[in-house]
Formats: sequence, structure tokens, C-alpha cells
Amino acid sequence: MISVGLDVGGTKVLGVAVDASGTVLAEERRATLDSGAALLDDLADLYQHLAAEASEHGGGTRPPVGVGVPGLVDAKGTLVFAPNLRGASGTDMRAGLVARLGQDRAPVIQVDNDATCAAAGESAFGAGSGRPDVLFVILGTGIGGGIVAGGRLLRGSGNLSGEIGHVVVDPQGPPCGCGRRGCWERYASGSGLGRIARDFALAGRATRIISLAGGDADAVRGEHVMRALADGDEQAAIIVEEFAWWLALGLANLANVLDPRVIVIGGGLVRAGEALLGPVRAAFLSQIEGANVRSEIEIVPASLGDRSGAIGAAVIGFEAAGTSILST
Repeated sequence: MISVGLDVGGTKVLGVAVDASGTVLAEERRATLDSGAALLDDLADLYQHLAAEASEHGGGTRPPVGVGVPGLVDAKGTLVFAPNLRGASGTDMRAGLVARLGQDRAPVIQVDNDATCAAAGESAFGAGSGRPDVLFVILGTGIGGGIVAGGRLLRGSGNLSGEIGHVVVDPQGPPCGCGRRGCWERYASGSGLGRIARDFALAGRATRIISLAGGDADAVRGEHVMRALADGDEQAAIIVEEFAWWLALGLANLANVLDPRVIVIGGGLVRAGEALLGPVRAAFLSQIEGANVRSEIEIVPASLGDRSGAIGAAVIGFEAAGTSILST
């Protein structure tokens, strides 16, 4: 059996056709169109291209399709709110695709949040493979997440679970785009790393990082920290250690509730490898309840790269069509 996965990002769409072993049989990238109608037209066209390629591998002419989108997605497949895809907010993605693919000819279609899809991909074929209880955390401009419990995606009563970046860790903290203060992503995302580094820079404690930012402390961003860290800069290492503490705080809170077997971390920041993950693991052990008596919770980098969302979208397509791919 073959499934198609479509991963919609703020700037690009990645589509794949995947078999039940996780092998990518076809792949195509396109720019993301900024209105709901235009985006649906393009997704329907991309699906048909990939389905045609899948048919050459015995996938039939209407393989199931999963679609991952960046925002809140309800149980009917409507993109309720998409802060980075505002032109598509409010779009009924599933119904729109059914209409474009033909009411009587449409495949099985499942629409979910993009981080939920990435969690499915990493759980089925990536760093969480073989573990039925996985917490997936993606570190981008904000923080997204997905939860697999007992081999099943945890979606919640309204399909809106996984918004882990908006767990409040400091009620008096900096304002968040969601309207509240002190959300976890204000401290532990890529933008959170930049905010911490700017504080250091304005205090005169980030010489190399300021240099990488063109000499302007206010222009310091997370990528400048990671570049300095890669160069062996000691000040960057101190900043990353503080960042790791905030990241571990949220991970420990979530692990106390969910008790996952493994925490998989994705996003560009994990390219730093052990320079980031080492301090995170140490801070995590100092914060989680019963660290000395509970089974080890691994913290590992995602392994599917920028394909995790698209492969995971194909996984949710399999699941919607009745083929279980996730571990139990």
C-alpha cells in the first residue's frame, strides 16, 4: 500500500508518496500559495502528480492522502487559525480537496497540524520508531509538538492538542503572540534563544555574537549564537546552557504528565548536536520528578530531517485508511 503526504509550510509545500515501510517513492516541492482557494488548487494538483507516480509502484490510482498544515486544525479538517498562513485561515481543507478531486472519486483524506504529522513520521520511521510513547518537539520560530501515546496519536477532544509552546512557564514573562505572557516558546524556541542572547549582548557579554550580527546587539538572533557556538565561543556556550535550562523546564513538565519513552527534538537548532542536547539532558534530569527511580527518558534528535512532516502526513493517511503504521 502507498500513501501520499503533503506538508504545507509558510513558504513551501513538500509532497511525498511513501510505502508502508517508509520508503519515499516520489517527492516534489512547490512554493506555498497564500490564499486558501489557490492553495487547495495546488494541493489537489500535487496530489494527482504524486498519485500518478505512486500508481507505477502498484499504489493504485487513489492512494490515501494526509495533509499537514501550520496551525489549529479541527476534527473536520478545517484550518481554524494559521498565524503563518493567514490567507488560508478558516479554510475547510478536507472539503475543499474533496471538491477538487471529485466527490465520487476523492481518496481518503486526513488533515492535521504539521507538528502532529511530524510526530507521526518520527514515531513510525524516524527517531521514535519502535517506541509506542513518544513526545515530539519541534523548535522553530516558536515551538510545536505532537504526542504519540500507546501507539496512537493524541489529538484531544477538538483535535487541537499539541500546542505545547503555549504552556506558560512564567506568568510575568515577556508577551507572546498568542496574547498571554511567559509562554514556553518565548524562552525555548529559536526566537527565544535570540532574546536570551540579546540580553547577554546588551550587557556586553557576547562579543563574538555581536560581531556576527554586524556589530549591532539589537540585531542578534539565534543563528548568530549557533554559529558562534560552532566556532567554540565560550560566551555562546553559556547562553546555550541558559537556553537549555528553559528548554528542559518545559520538557520536564510535559514528561511528568505524559511519561514518554523518548523525546524527539526537531528543527534547525538540533543541528548543534551534543553541544545543545548534552546541556538539555543534564538540565532535564535536574528538573524531572523522580529522576533517580524512573526509567530513563531518552532525548534524541529527529532523524527524518525536513521530510518528517511530509512522511508523517503520509502516515496519517495510512492510519485514516485503516492501515496501522505507528508502534503499539
